Amino acid sequence: MDSLQRGAQNQPAASSPIRVLVVDDSAFMRFTIQKYLSESPEIQVVGTARDGIEALELIPRLQPDVVTLDVEMPRLDGLSTLREIMSDHPRPVIMLSSLTSEGALETVQALTLGAVDFIAKPTNKANMASIMAEVSTKIIRSSQAKVWVVPRNRVIPPPAVPLSTSKSTRPLRTTDRVLVIGSSTGGPRALNIVLPALPENLPAAVLVIQHMPVGFTRSLAERLDHISALAVKEAEPGDHLEVGKVLVAPGGFHMTIDENGQIGLNQNPPVHGVRPAVDVTMTAVARQFGSRTVAVILTGMGSDGTNGAALVHSAGGFVIAEAESSCVVWGMPRSVIEAGVADLVVPLGDVAREIEKAVSAGSNG
Repeated sequence: MDSLQRGAQNQPAASSPIRVLVVDDSAFMRFTIQKYLSESPEIQVVGTARDGIEALELIPRLQPDVVTLDVEMPRLDGLSTLREIMSDHPRPVIMLSSLTSEGALETVQALTLGAVDFIAKPTNKANMASIMAEVSTKIIRSSQAKVWVVPRNRVIPPPAVPLSTSKSTRPLRTTDRVLVIGSSTGGPRALNIVLPALPENLPAAVLVIQHMPVGFTRSLAERLDHISALAVKEAEPGDHLEVGKVLVAPGGFHMTIDENGQIGLNQNPPVHGVRPAVDVTMTAVARQFGSRTVAVILTGMGSDGTNGAALVHSAGGFVIAEAESSCVVWGMPRSVIEAGVADLVVPLGDVAREIEKAVSAGSNG
């Protein structure tokens, strides 16, 4: 089972507006976010804070349902503030990140430490309205998310197999499996638990589709590679499926696979409003590898992955869905379960072990 203790969900009453605390060191951003959010009848900005120290003083008094938190702040930065919030005042937190490599890395760290979601800060005033609309949407969605108490001194557990300086991979054989993992809201935290628990001798090539925009999936892959026995990288055109390697779909691109096990990336229209989409990759893998496919659907909103999981199931592959008890948002797994195509439903802490069993068995027995 997941070692993180589940905390209060802080869900607002259905008839009450969602109480939001805005934390940002920029006076312009605080004003802008508050102005846009105040236009929504579903949201009430109950306060603003200039930095993490002020935010931690206000949270116990204002009891916000959701906190928007800037990543880069003086005195107490976003990550340090998040650690304190998730330890002492757990509630949904949405990070506001700059579109820099450092900002992307810190955002991925925040998502693994308990932040529910993130938004890339607008780069100019022209796209401010669309970004603020996204902030409103994510606040409304995040208000219903589950949160966990995360000890401030939490240490990431070591991988199942000690890391080596050079991780071994090999070409896919006809007896190997292809594992496809799809996730969305809450996914980085879930992947941070599942992938490090997989052994380096797992007889499968692994593909990961996490709903994220351009610029963030590379940092996600690098972080997962650092803590996993398997080699993890952001997928590039021409990559091939290999046992011992995890390929993460890059933000802004659908990931496909051809009959030779070669990765293809495209910018075809979004599916279910997202790109990359789990359905695109899972469907392509099911068509090429049939019963050799193992599909895993983790936490996330919506129904992306259901069509692909249905194809995997009908082809004789094996489908695992995360249980409601551990999901940050029980949307994608619920859709798979309700479609009747989940072969197994387990909480997050058991997913890695069940993946090993499914990959070894190679059937949906």
